[in-house]
Amino acid sequence: MTVSVMALGCLGQAPAHASGTTEDGPVGIGVLGEGLKVREVRATLDGWEAGAQARVSLWKGDSYVRMVRGWTYTSSTEGHGHKFEVAKWKINKSFPHRSRLCVEFKGHDRMPCVTIKR
Repeated sequence: MTVSVMALGCLGQAPAHASGTTEDGPVGIGVLGEGLKVREVRATLDGWEAGAQARVSLWKGDSYVRMVRGWTYTSSTEGHGHKFEVAKWKINKSFPHRSRLCVEFKGHDRMPCVTIKR
């Protein structure tokens, strides 16, 4: 079982083993888990943006299904000279095969997604 990665609007998919990440412009998503079960979702935003908020939603194909986790404030952090905002959610839940978890930041039109696959 693997989680594969796909950004909205992107034509290709890259396989990953149990976890996956992708970026769409300055916005990124990281998913940690095994098979169809997701332990944690992380959202990142390049640069420091005090007061940034992110949320996680579930999609099936191009259709919205439901909110997984609502708006939460990010924390500013720096790693290897790179500044960014990050939000983390503990999920500990399984999702249907081929469903997608997506992150959205207020004020940004990009929404990267990770496709859950067996």
